[in-house]
Amino acid sequence: MKAPKFWMVVPALLVAGAVGLAYAKLPQAPMDDAAKAKAAEAKAKAAEGAKAARAQEEKAMDRVAERYKKEKGVKSPAAKMK
Repeated sequence: MKAPKFWMVVPALLVAGAVGLAYAKLPQAPMDDAAKAKAAEAKAKAAEGAKAARAQEEKAMDRVAERYKKEKGVKSPAAKMK
């Protein structure tokens, strides 16, 4: 009797899943002081980069809003009061 190809793949998938679960449950090695300092430095650098990227994004949004207002002839609320 010839088994369908699907049933030939199932055992391989089960083994791969079991290996993946076993590997995922292994604990991380404890970090020494140098590694902790390096991780903290990397985290601070990433936060600084994210802050700079957000500032650039906000500037770009302001430029787009100003250009839209200029092209559509929209007046700001402060200009309407004068």
